[in-house]
Amino acid sequence: MTLVKNGDKVRVHYHGKLNDGSTFDSSEGRPPLEFQVGEGQVIKGFDDALLEMKIGDKKTVIIPVANAYGEPHPENIIEYPLSDFPEDMKPEIGLELHMSDNQGNNFPVVITAITDNSVVLDANHPLAGKELTFDIELVEII
Repeated sequence: MTLVKNGDKVRVHYHGKLNDGSTFDSSEGRPPLEFQVGEGQVIKGFDDALLEMKIGDKKTVIIPVANAYGEPHPENIIEYPLSDFPEDMKPEIGLELHMSDNQGNNFPVVITAITDNSVVLDANHPLAGKELTFDIELVEII
């Protein structure tokens, strides 16, 4: 029986949950996720969980913050002048926007606070600082 090792291309079904049991992502109703193990295409804890699984294996893994999306970084909190928002846009807490850095890279931000003069934007990954639980099923080693 072949076991997964670094460099293998795999297909997996998964169900990702937070500590409160709520689902943040799932492959249910979609084709299996396909990626190459050990290449950094998924978070480290997910990658590591596949090692030595065989086709048909199912497991539940708890991935600590350090092996998921890491801790949120204070430097990813941006205070943006309210006067720089387009006049036809009404900022609301929870609204997801996209910004560009000086190199032209786009990244998502979420409005977390609004003051009289500014909007506070959080550019951290939405799952930063969270421990993640995954139910994983290895469907195929390609």
